[in-house]
Amino acid sequence: MFKTLRNAFKIEDIRKKLIFTFLMLIVVRFGSQLPIPGVNREYFAAWFAQQNGDAFNFFDAFTGGSFSSMSLFALSITPYITSSIIVQLLTIAIPQLEEMQKDGEDGRKKIQMISRYLTVALALIESIAMTIGFGNSGLLEEFNAPNVILAVAAMTAGSAFLMWIGEQITEFGVGNGISIVLLINITSRIPDDFVSLYEQFMQGKTILNAALAAVIILAVILVTVVFVVFLQGGERRIPVQYAKKMQGRKIVGGQSTNIPTKVNTAGVIPVIFASSLMSFPGVIVSLLGKSGGTGIGSKIISGLSSSNWCDPSQPIYSLGLLLYIVLVVFFAYFYTSITFNPIEISNNIKKQGGFIPGIRPGKPTTEYLSKILNYIVFVGAVGLIIVCVIPIFFNGMFGADVSFGGTSIIIIVGVVLETLKQIESQMMVRYYKGFLND
Repeated sequence: MFKTLRNAFKIEDIRKKLIFTFLMLIVVRFGSQLPIPGVNREYFAAWFAQQNGDAFNFFDAFTGGSFSSMSLFALSITPYITSSIIVQLLTIAIPQLEEMQKDGEDGRKKIQMISRYLTVALALIESIAMTIGFGNSGLLEEFNAPNVILAVAAMTAGSAFLMWIGEQITEFGVGNGISIVLLINITSRIPDDFVSLYEQFMQGKTILNAALAAVIILAVILVTVVFVVFLQGGERRIPVQYAKKMQGRKIVGGQSTNIPTKVNTAGVIPVIFASSLMSFPGVIVSLLGKSGGTGIGSKIISGLSSSNWCDPSQPIYSLGLLLYIVLVVFFAYFYTSITFNPIEISNNIKKQGGFIPGIRPGKPTTEYLSKILNYIVFVGAVGLIIVCVIPIFFNGMFGADVSFGGTSIIIIVGVVLETLKQIESQMMVRYYKGFLND
């Protein structure tokens, strides 16, 4: 990784892109510290510290702590992520969107424009809900119309500005801008998490016990990261053979290639969907001010919170973990069925005169691809579950509550690997251009 970055800085074009990306990230972190006018940040920080569930912790991790500190970027880019997912899912239900998706660059721009408008709408709805939900109980210094409008406008504008920064990074910087912004937000919390782990497991302990705790913590993190690297890079290559055919006086075709299918076909989407769905009831209860009860409803909400799973003193709450696992597997299959169509791929192979060795073209190829895909999706879902359950297990057993859980690690590793690949591809294109110019 460091060798790639060092070589990239030797190329002027890529060096400018890296510097531009770095400057944009400084703007992101600077905006994360700017307070929203009229907001009582001390009240909200105290309220957030009293929450024993993870209804908002998942959201706060994605905002880089901006949400708990009620800064200008309190909503971060979560409205954009949500809108992108919604639009992508709607391409199945709405034929017009499906046609746009197939229209190439023009269709992509139209879908991107729809995602932008939906992002602003979602940011507006979320900011109104948060301002009204918390404003009357102390979030706003004075709960009146001007302060409500100012807070709503600030949070909505902050989310829209972050979306713009992400798009600028994509166009003029390196990597996917939205992913880069999400990466810097998540990594900004890691130093505080390590301090928390130190105070919880090493501070005040003997040298031997502290060293043992440090080794165990680093080993768990290292094993998880290595596992995620293999999970993100693993793929099943389906061989495809193209028959020879005459084009004019030339014989073309006859070459062998393959369809690279990633083991983790859905990426981190199943985990985000499952975590968001599990957190949603707790968010609604907190906004309505109904949290802290002792009835059956409160126990159900507690069971949906990952902070209560794997706790030996309250094993009943671990039933929520089983529901979480089921949701991850379900969304893995659901999202993959959207992005990977065996029928379409089979038809494309047939049109181009190709075939999978040992499999007849047409329906047998479709059935073969579906069988392989189901197997790969299951393996990828199991890998995602393992990555996500490791931090949950240590949180429940030892109380090691940190923000960089399995979801965060998958995002960090995935974004870093994809960004490095993009830098390497740009360097390769640069070398090819130099060779052709010579």
